[in-house]
Amino acid sequence: MTVHTALLQGTKLLEAGVIGVPRLTAEVLLAHALGRERAYLYAHAEEELSEVAWLHYGRYLHERLKGKPTQYITGRQEFYGREFLVTPDVLIPRPETEHLVEAALARIRPGDKALDIGAGSGAIAISLALETGAAVCATDISDAALRVASGNSRRLAASVTFLACDLASCFADRSFDVVASNPPYVSRSDQPVLQREVRDFEPEVALFAGPTGLEVYQRLIVDARRVLRPGGWLLLELGYNSLEPVRAMLETGWGDSTVLPDLAGVPRVLSTRRVK
Repeated sequence: MTVHTALLQGTKLLEAGVIGVPRLTAEVLLAHALGRERAYLYAHAEEELSEVAWLHYGRYLHERLKGKPTQYITGRQEFYGREFLVTPDVLIPRPETEHLVEAALARIRPGDKALDIGAGSGAIAISLALETGAAVCATDISDAALRVASGNSRRLAASVTFLACDLASCFADRSFDVVASNPPYVSRSDQPVLQREVRDFEPEVALFAGPTGLEVYQRLIVDARRVLRPGGWLLLELGYNSLEPVRAMLETGWGDSTVLPDLAGVPRVLSTRRVK
C-alpha cells in the first residue's frame, strides 16, 4: 500500500461516510499516522506504508467516520497562527474566535491586566499574552481543561496565570482593564440539532449554558463589571441570535458598545466599556 493509494482509499471512505472535506481529512490523518507534515505525502507518494502506519491510519479513519473530530484524533488545532494541543476536555478553537482576540488586542494598552474567562485550551489567553506582553490571567471551572491550557502555555512560552474558579470569582474588585470571554452559549433545547461532532464529542460544560443559552452571559456580565476597573473593556463572543438579549443585559453600567461581525456577516463579538 503506497501513500498515494492510501490517500485515494481514505478519501473514498470518507466521501461515502459523508465527511466534510474528505481529501483534506484523509491527508491530515495519514500525515498524523506517519508522523509527518502533509507536504511529505506528495514528495513520497510511492513510498510503501509500514504495517504500523497502515494500522494507525485505518484506526483514525474509523474514528472520523464515527464522528470524532479530526482535531481530537490528531490532538492539534491551529489558532491565531499557532498550534494548540487539544483533547476532548476542551472545545476545539474556532476561527470565529480569532475575532474576539482581534477585538481584545485593539483595546489592551501597555501595562494593562487582562482576564480570559473560560480558558479551555488557553487559545485566547495565550494569544493575548504573546501578542501584547500584557499580564494575562485565565479561569476555567474544569481542572482538566486547565491542565491542557497550562500545557499549551508552557509549549508556547506564554506567561499566563491559570486559576480554577467559577467565572471571575477568585479575583478582587477592580482587578482588570480588559475581560474577554467565549462563554458557553448553547441552549439545552438545541442539543439534538447540533452536529454530532459537537454534540457527542465536545465537553458539555463548555457548550451548554442552560435552558435558554443566556444563563452564563447573565452571570458573567455581573462578575465582569465587578472585576473591571472603571473604563475597562468587556469583550464577549456571541452565540447565534444572542446579540439583542445580551445587549439588553448591558443597559445599566455599560457604554460605548460595538459589535464586530465575522466573515459571514454574523454578529460575533460584542465590546462594551464599564462606565464609572
